[in-house]
Amino acid sequence: MIHRLLAAAVALLACPLPAAATQPLDAVRALAVDWLQANRNLPGARMTAEAGPLDSRLRLADCAAPLQASLPGNRPLGARASVVVRCPVPGGWTVRVPVKVQMFANVLVTSRPLARGDGPGAADVHSEERDVASLAYGYIASLDQIGGRALARPLNAGTVLTPGMLAGRQAVRIGDAVSMEATVDGVTIRAEGVAMGAGDAGARLKVRNASSGKVLDAVVSGPGVVAVLP
Repeated sequence: MIHRLLAAAVALLACPLPAAATQPLDAVRALAVDWLQANRNLPGARMTAEAGPLDSRLRLADCAAPLQASLPGNRPLGARASVVVRCPVPGGWTVRVPVKVQMFANVLVTSRPLARGDGPGAADVHSEERDVASLAYGYIASLDQIGGRALARPLNAGTVLTPGMLAGRQAVRIGDAVSMEATVDGVTIRAEGVAMGAGDAGARLKVRNASSGKVLDAVVSGPGVVAVLP
């Protein structure tokens, strides 16, 4: 009898236990990509996302509930993201999936070299599709976003315009035709001139009288208008 029990125990130990079901890692990676494309896409942009590899030694228990994904911190989406995928059951697991992101949208690019103080116009820039996820300093999509501002530094041709490249708004820019006003004994005299500087209202600059060529000191009064100083 004892021999029969021992034989049965040996036979039982010899039979391998069924392996616990595991969550396919490819399914976890695919969920991270699908969630990003559905939730963090930029309107009007074309997005591609590729999940990086997970450790092949990783063993995740098969989840009894639908997996959930998120991007912690609500940070702007960059060229690399770390998507959190979790099994939302008691004692469930959490894993971070690295994802490489490309997001293509039209941005403004300089068509020719531009000088500091220039106010970019339609003849100075053109639209190109670029990977905006890799543009860490942002970008400008249309001339409407510039709103009369000028460049804070010179730019080479082919440069993507970013908000940091623009100085404050300028009512008068270098080379603008301006109306020069001077008040003498209560009488306002007006003449045409050319701005030799740039600035918003209150800024002091020099202007050249278009008729005489004389250079005068003036203060910007408003868009295209300067007050000549005595």
